[in-house]
Order: sequence, then C-alpha cells, then structure tokens
Amino acid sequence: MDYRYESSENSSGRNKCAACFRQFNKMEHLVDHMRTSFHSVHESKCGICRKHCRSFESLREHLIGPLPKQECKNIFNVRGCRYCLTILESSNARRVHQERCQFSNVNVGLVARMSTLGMRDSLNIDNGYSRGTQVVSLACKMVGGGSDGSLDLCGRVCLIDENENILFHCYVKPLIPVTNYRYDTTGIRPEYLRDAMPLRQVQKKIQDFLCNGEPMWKVKPRGGRARILVGHGLDHDLNRLQVEYPAAMIRDTSKYPPLMKTSKLSNSLKYLTQAYLGYDIQTGIQEPFEDCVATMRLYTRMRSQRHGAEDYPLASDPQNRNNLAAWRQSELERMSPEGLLALSRSDFYCWCLDS
Repeated sequence: MDYRYESSENSSGRNKCAACFRQFNKMEHLVDHMRTSFHSVHESKCGICRKHCRSFESLREHLIGPLPKQECKNIFNVRGCRYCLTILESSNARRVHQERCQFSNVNVGLVARMSTLGMRDSLNIDNGYSRGTQVVSLACKMVGGGSDGSLDLCGRVCLIDENENILFHCYVKPLIPVTNYRYDTTGIRPEYLRDAMPLRQVQKKIQDFLCNGEPMWKVKPRGGRARILVGHGLDHDLNRLQVEYPAAMIRDTSKYPPLMKTSKLSNSLKYLTQAYLGYDIQTGIQEPFEDCVATMRLYTRMRSQRHGAEDYPLASDPQNRNNLAAWRQSELERMSPEGLLALSRSDFYCWCLDS
C-alpha cells in the first residue's frame, strides 16, 4: 500500500509543468500543454517560487492580487519592488532600489511645456554611421475631422531619442478640415494649425528618418541602418501619419505580451506609466513628448531584463520546428518536466534581444 501511494505521488509530480506548476493526470497531457504554452526564459518569473507568468500583470496578481500565493505575498510585502516586481535581499535594499526604480515626471512636464514654443527638427540621416541600432520614440495627438469630429487626424507629432532629447516636434496640417480641435486634451487651437507643416511633408521627413538612408525593402531587424521605433498604439499613429514601417522594427507597448492584461488585451499607457514607472501622465492637456518619454522608459526597462541566452530564442525559428513535434511523442513523454521546458521557446520577440 505504501509503495502504491508513493508511486502515485511521484507520477503526479512528474506530470507537473516546470514553468507554471500546473499538474496533469497523464504525461501526454503535459506534453500537449508544453506545445501550446510557449514557456521560456523570457517569461516573467516570481523571484520567490520561480513560477512563470505570461505577463507582468499575471505576476502582479500572483504576488499582490485578490488571491495571491500567500507565502510569496508575505515576502514580497517586505522585500518586493512594486514597480519592476523584483525581490531584494532586505527591506533596506528594497527602499534604496525603489527610489532608483521610480521615475519622476517633474522635468518631463517642464520640457514638454517648452516644446510647445516652436518647431524642433533634428531629423538627420546618418547612413548608419552611429554605433549600434538607434532607437527613437514617437507619439501623436489627434484632432477631429468629419461631420461629427470623430475622425482622428494627426494635429501634432513628437519624436525623441533614447536620451529623451526632442528630435522632431511640430503641429501638423491635416489633408481635410478640422471640425473638433479637442482642446481640453490636445491644447491645439486653430491658429496653431493654420501655418503648420503639411501632412505630406511630415510623412516624408519621418519615413526618411526612420529608414535612415536604407530602402524600405532592405530594412532588417539586425545589422541594418534603420531605426527601432517605440510607441504606444503605433499602428494608429502611423496610419494617421500615412507612414509605412516594417513590423520587425516596431516596439509597441500596447502589443508587447509582458505588458498586456491577463486577458491579453492592451493596457493604457497611462496605467503602464503609473504601475511600472511610478508617476502619472495624461492629466489635463496631454503632451506628445510626455507620451514619448513614457514609452521610451518602458522600452528600456523591458530591454534591460536579464534572461538566459538561447541560440534560437523563438518558437518560429526553423531550428526549433521539431523540438516538440508530434512524431517525438513517445520520446517526449519519457522526458522530465525540466527537460521539456528546456525545449520550449517563446512565441513573442523579447525586447532583451535588442541589447
């Protein structure tokens, strides 16, 4: 009787996912789970129990949500950073760390107000002579067009570099009449757009700058001259600017899986900034510069994460095609959960790979 009980326990432990700790009745069910879960070193992990979570929101719920894991919550309350969710060595270490981890928006507001004084244009094509791939952040503010003012038209655009310097800032004259300036949030008045830069001119300047002297068809994620573009809801902004840019060069904080809700829906930039950077934005009149800074800071925070190195980190890489193939079922069922995890790869491009 004791032997059978021990065997049952060992079987249950053997069928437990080494990443998310889900347990399965049969080993074949665990193998099926590994095929669809895409667990990898690039997932958010609890610094206490090492459980893998699909997003930082899922990790946050695990640590301090309505139904957290109590042991992890108790430790996190003493030694955990509420911004990056890291576990520190002591409460004093947490205090020192959190002071550095929390950003301030005091200077952001000051420079943003200065940016409204006139146009800034430092969009220079350097043909890739700068060392490393350059990263820029873009944000737009929309005014309304159409009979009811509900059609979004770009009325203002801002681009910054990694050091939060303004590269380009101007008001944009849309192709069709503006019927709602949305002043309460945009701060844009009719006179600002009367002599503003036409949309077509803005479009060409931004597109040429992003490609950085490289033809669109030659733009590639690594080793090229084109710039990485950071933003929030960039599909919409680029569409309103009528700018085309390869998806491989875009880092969108609204679509990045680790920053999305547990329901896989987008979080607002306002929420992400408050939760992961520790300050508030978009209060009153909204500055595109402030949005640029927030998305750039979120990007650099995500990029700086230290994950294990893998030769072929994506599940879509051809070299990983047979890792969990159905024809290997018998072999896979004989492997340990840790062995299966070692074969598993991510289904999203982790920004740490930009480093």
